[in-house]
Amino acid sequence: MSGGALIFLAGAMAIFLTAASALRGYVATGQVWLIVASLALYGVGNLLMVRLMRESGMAVAISISAVLQLVLATLVAVMFFAERPSQLQWAGIGLGVIAVALIGWPKGAVQ
Repeated sequence: MSGGALIFLAGAMAIFLTAASALRGYVATGQVWLIVASLALYGVGNLLMVRLMRESGMAVAISISAVLQLVLATLVAVMFFAERPSQLQWAGIGLGVIAVALIGWPKGAVQ
């Protein structure tokens, strides 16, 4: 992935995490405007993903985005919402990190 693609990926991740946090806020408070805000944020995040798909392909862009969302959403849930994944869940998250490393591995680095 190029530097520009990484910037778009970082922006999309920030937007997706904000959207997920808004949905978690809705669960806690029941305020409907949080659902509307979350849907709007997901729309903007997906527009950024289109740029990523153009540059790196759908398989790579979606795979990296999905696993990064898994890891980052877990960290947000632990830090801000006092959620505690089990040891088995942490192991799965660790495997996700390994998966992102393998998916994003530079082409030609392994023969």
